[in-house]
Amino acid sequence: MFDVSLLSAFVGGLIVFFSPCVLPIVPFYLSYMAGASMSEISAEGRLAPGVRRRAFAASVMFSAGIITVFVLLGAAAFGLSQAFRGFQTEFRLFAALVVLILGLHFLGVLRIGFLNRVFQMDAGDTRNMSVLGAYVVGFAFAAGWTPCVGGVLTAVVFTASTEATAMKGLVLLLVFGLAMTTPFMVASLFIGPFLRFASKFRRHLPKVEKAMGLLLIIFAALIATDSVNYIAQWMLETFPAFQNI
Repeated sequence: MFDVSLLSAFVGGLIVFFSPCVLPIVPFYLSYMAGASMSEISAEGRLAPGVRRRAFAASVMFSAGIITVFVLLGAAAFGLSQAFRGFQTEFRLFAALVVLILGLHFLGVLRIGFLNRVFQMDAGDTRNMSVLGAYVVGFAFAAGWTPCVGGVLTAVVFTASTEATAMKGLVLLLVFGLAMTTPFMVASLFIGPFLRFASKFRRHLPKVEKAMGLLLIIFAALIATDSVNYIAQWMLETFPAFQNI
């Protein structure tokens, strides 16, 4: 049966990738993963032998590092929710408040300085990047706070913590992580076209930020009123085809 939580996690992951605090730094990470300079990967159609292969292999491990952190967060959140079952209402309202504040931040209604911090690192000699190193970098990237990841991730982690079983919660975080990182892996295979796309898409980043803020506010209201399941029921009644998914 169709699960609106899985769809929400998937869409949330895609939005995060195309957000103002992730998409602009993807070229740098592609360069880092490939063990090549920005000038090398920016040269149209003249990638050095092995660059694309290194970039893809490293991007898979980079993505695995990110997903590992997300799954661990989901497991921790589920464990806490089970340990404090008597405070589910307070837990839900607190999560809704956090998501609401982050939504207002993206809309520009509130501007919270520390939320503008973006994860950065010293690239060093990119030619020495290993597959294990790519995993560690991905792990560190997910553990480092970026507002776009943090806002949507908070909503997804809360939803995962309220699932009936730990496995369902972990699957939810896995879907979110895959949706966020799959475009990165695809980009590593088509570096030239992706760089051209990213350059053209930059002008739409403010719109994506506003859309994310609006969606977070809506989701905060759904969390606060415990109405996420009602949305799922409405979608099943309005679009019967979802019952076959």
